[in-house]
Amino acid sequence: MKKQTLAAVLLITATLPAFAGDKLQGRTILKDMQPYVTKDKEHKNTAYELSFSAEGKHYNCHTDPKKSVNATNFVVGTEMRYEIDKQKVKIKTPQNKEVECKIVRVEAATTP
Repeated sequence: MKKQTLAAVLLITATLPAFAGDKLQGRTILKDMQPYVTKDKEHKNTAYELSFSAEGKHYNCHTDPKKSVNATNFVVGTEMRYEIDKQKVKIKTPQNKEVECKIVRVEAATTP
């Protein structure tokens, strides 16, 4: 009985990372932040495209135009924390200001 329990525990432990998802976390420098949707009758807020590099790739993501973003909280050229979960990204400043965005482009980073 103990061997079966041990085998079950080992099997569960070995498969947990597979169910944990594809989350990537780390620190990066915010390369760029540009508006891509401006306020008008249809859009309540300005939406932004953010660019950053992580895990050997360059990412571009768009914020939700339905949510307000204070662009002055996200200074280009400064260090940010990121969390990538499939196509969703959370970018957090050292002052704990956070924005969520959706990945729209990924480019492999080239090495010289």
